[in-house]
Amino acid sequence: MRPVFPQLPWIADEDIMTMTMKARAFFSAIFFVALLGTPLASWCGETDGPIYYRRAELREPEVRDCEVAVYGGTPAGVTAAIQAARQGRKTLLLSFNRHVGGMTSGGLTATDLGKKESVGGLALDFYTRIGRMTGFGNNDAESLYRKMLEEAGVTVLFERHLESVEMRDNRIVSASMMTGETVKAAMFIDATYEGDLMAAAGVSYRVGREPRGAFNESLAGQWQEVSWKDVYQFCRLPISPFVVAGDPSSGLLPEIAADKPGAPGEGDYRVQAYNFRVHLSTKADRVPFPKPPAYDAVRYELLARFLNFDSEVEWLLNYTVKPMTDGPVQMRNGDSNNAGSFSSDYVGGSHRWPDGTFEPVSFSELPPPRRGLPVPLPELYELRERIFQDHVAYQQGLMYFLANDPRVPGDLQERVRAFGLDPQEFRETGNWPHQLYVREARRMVADAVVTQDDCESKRTAEDSVGLASYPMDSHFCQRVVVEENGKTTVRNEGGFGKGCPKPYPVPYRAIVPRHDECANLLVPVCLSASHVAYGSIRMEPVFMILGQSAGAAASLAIEHGVPVQGVDYGKLRERLLAGNQRL
Repeated sequence: MRPVFPQLPWIADEDIMTMTMKARAFFSAIFFVALLGTPLASWCGETDGPIYYRRAELREPEVRDCEVAVYGGTPAGVTAAIQAARQGRKTLLLSFNRHVGGMTSGGLTATDLGKKESVGGLALDFYTRIGRMTGFGNNDAESLYRKMLEEAGVTVLFERHLESVEMRDNRIVSASMMTGETVKAAMFIDATYEGDLMAAAGVSYRVGREPRGAFNESLAGQWQEVSWKDVYQFCRLPISPFVVAGDPSSGLLPEIAADKPGAPGEGDYRVQAYNFRVHLSTKADRVPFPKPPAYDAVRYELLARFLNFDSEVEWLLNYTVKPMTDGPVQMRNGDSNNAGSFSSDYVGGSHRWPDGTFEPVSFSELPPPRRGLPVPLPELYELRERIFQDHVAYQQGLMYFLANDPRVPGDLQERVRAFGLDPQEFRETGNWPHQLYVREARRMVADAVVTQDDCESKRTAEDSVGLASYPMDSHFCQRVVVEENGKTTVRNEGGFGKGCPKPYPVPYRAIVPRHDECANLLVPVCLSASHVAYGSIRMEPVFMILGQSAGAAASLAIEHGVPVQGVDYGKLRERLLAGNQRL
């Protein structure tokens, strides 16, 4: 039985679905066959372009002993390591790639602060020392992070890829790297965007969106109507989604999902779209948008139709909420983000990134949490590298299309051509960011789950380890066929943006696993939160704040010989306030 909901019903029956799948296979073969079947060496060899995963060089077996091991070179990893080291702990920071700073040094310099008064501690120190809260250079950010780590006496190891963990009595005894090294520590901190260490340790997690009834959140589930209902919806124009306009038998255009969406309020396993935060310039030495090796203009046919469907649409090259306006992308000097109905966000391209699995199903009852690794980590890294390169090809191809394809209206194309990549940024990777914006992956399931009620201050945690204040914000999760006003067309689903009335506390219980799962692990990035609440928490300053608090808690747990769940909150609060955290 088809799900039915006002204005947005799924309209394809099984025959149409079959034909759609065949056409999709034809038009997307170049992408998905390459994605799943190309040898990793072709993605990971020596290149001037960006790389997610470069196979580790096998070293002589070595045991590295420390007190606090931090896995993940994100801003949370940096601050966690600094805080632990400042408290006298022998601390090791292991970064997956060749950098530290995650998105803060990987493209996201237009910082999503929320309310400035909510930022304290090492996060505030970082922004003060760099000289501004937003608009700094990526190289400047990474240089400062490295300097702060050096000042604290943190040992940093680059290109360390977790392979497995050894558990004993619900504690991580050691973590083995693909280099052949074994890291032993009293306390571990998973500061990755994906939660790989957490999952390897057998800690419960979720991927995707909870149904609306799980936590009684108005923004939860599919097809919410609280916000963003009319934003970036192709100006509500009846653009045909089919290869031959109006002919369902011709199949769907590329970049439109053939999977059925669910009914309003149902949950699913989809995650919000990822993209690269490219840095643009209008200066004479700007780098022209590159043509990716796998470029195929057919991939942008839906955008071409949109650009030429109605001459009354105004293309702003920026954010907009006004009727009959669209991005289609944000273009400005510096950090440039997604902004449009068909834009730099690769809608539907990220679902397998978190743990390697994806089922296109919907549900009204919350499924049990996941535990363990459905895909072994080495295989998962290879899959992510292919997904990463598909994101590179998609977004580079999009910019090349806008700058060069004859179907792009002349005045718009002229404005796009005024921009190029900033030659001063990301010189080692062809001026393209080395970090994919993984907006959401795994989310831990702990004794406390941060939800929309916390964001809206309908309840207040008493064990605060930091404040969040950015609006609840999700990018689109799927692009699907709908019937609207009697016309078969295409719409984006999953986006929302709703403000928080004031800064709200994130509880300590949300960054520690359940006691019976792991007693010496803290998780400041993939923390325990609903999809809705994570949309607010998932900002780099908040990650820095929570990372610092995790480092302080790890040190206290060692100091008093207790599991992370047994840390005295009064003592933790005292130490955090001494570190200028705002609670």
